[in-house]
Amino acid sequence: MKGKRVLIITYYWPPSGGSGVQRWLKFVKYLPKTGWTPVVYTPENPELPSHDASLSKNLPDGLEVVKTKIWEPYSMYKRLVGQDKKQGINTGFISEDSKPKFTEKLSRWVRGNFFIPDARKFWIKPSANFLSQYLKDHPVDLIISTGPPHSMHLIALELKKKFNLPWIADFRDPWTQIDFYEELMLSNWADKKHHRLERYVLEAADHVLVIGHVMKEEMEGLAKVQAMTALPNGYDPDDYPSTDGIALDKKFSIAHIGSFAPSRNPHTLWKVLAALCLETEGFKDNLSINIIGKSDHSIIDDIESNGLSEHLHRTDYMPHDEVIRAQQSSRVLLLVVNRTANARMILTGKIFEYLNSGRPILAIGPEDGELAHLLNECNCEAICGYDDFEQTKAQVLKQYNAFLANSAHAAPSKLDQFSRARLTSDLAEIMNTLVG
Repeated sequence: MKGKRVLIITYYWPPSGGSGVQRWLKFVKYLPKTGWTPVVYTPENPELPSHDASLSKNLPDGLEVVKTKIWEPYSMYKRLVGQDKKQGINTGFISEDSKPKFTEKLSRWVRGNFFIPDARKFWIKPSANFLSQYLKDHPVDLIISTGPPHSMHLIALELKKKFNLPWIADFRDPWTQIDFYEELMLSNWADKKHHRLERYVLEAADHVLVIGHVMKEEMEGLAKVQAMTALPNGYDPDDYPSTDGIALDKKFSIAHIGSFAPSRNPHTLWKVLAALCLETEGFKDNLSINIIGKSDHSIIDDIESNGLSEHLHRTDYMPHDEVIRAQQSSRVLLLVVNRTANARMILTGKIFEYLNSGRPILAIGPEDGELAHLLNECNCEAICGYDDFEQTKAQVLKQYNAFLANSAHAAPSKLDQFSRARLTSDLAEIMNTLVG
């Protein structure tokens, strides 16, 4: 690889699975075609929520990946709560135990008040020292950090101070506005420190990236940002080589793919499905609720309390290439926006893969949020309000009747702008403006 060099600081990297790795894995895949040579810095021994060996096929030939060891307090956490040391830590405070132990609540308080900005804080100083020497011997033209975890930004901040290199801080999720921020049980002191560090990063970075326009509006009000761009996630056509051999599910399958946190629990939907099982002939026999990914116990409890247990099918984790096939075979793809203070700004990365799968989407969330705007732009089904029973029922019935009629689903429009290659080209334009 030739061209300008960019150092990318990221915690999540293959063989890590899950949503956190996808954004920069795909940028790195396509950056060499724009004249940039990526160098990835990542932990040698990270605590990963899941493993997915299939993602390695995205790595460009000759990619340099620099690794150092990290110490994290998760081994102590696992001993404290009695968790197997080989078991991954769930993201977003998903709990599969209906009665969380006191030690879990204690560990959450410790995490929020002592591990600031996150549990990877102990990697900041060693990484800054290591990369300082690395950059002397292997200079780069630009630094990019991506978070969460936001400790990655603090590593980049130290390098910015020392080398005065152009720096892009990428926020895949917000910092103090993230959906589970209130669940950290922060003291007043800890809350102020989080905000102070966030402001340092936002003001010191030469350019800040966020994933949507609503998020951009909200975060621009937190600090005097030099420049900020909404650069969304997307889909990679290479992940969809062919639909040959992929048959649609025989039942009316409603599939949720990805982490299912308690703030995403669509209470109204379960009531709608229960009502339709009673009211609509054949619906009960045809219904299948497919949950792929870690799910909070409260969601499973809610499904069961609505008498839907016999329709529930669960898969804890599925490699990304299998996820794509599951999307394409599902009758309906369920997407729920976290019911939190930052709901309007949430735009989960999987929505773009959902759109490209060609399957109908049942979306639930704020009707004036980022997701609603995207669905409208792509001429897709309207989003259903969290508590709108009649609207949700009408949408499910519409999709069920299409299932019975075996109707073809209309493809979304304006989707090309969200291809990973196109988005990487947009990223490269920003990078070029910073290095001249």
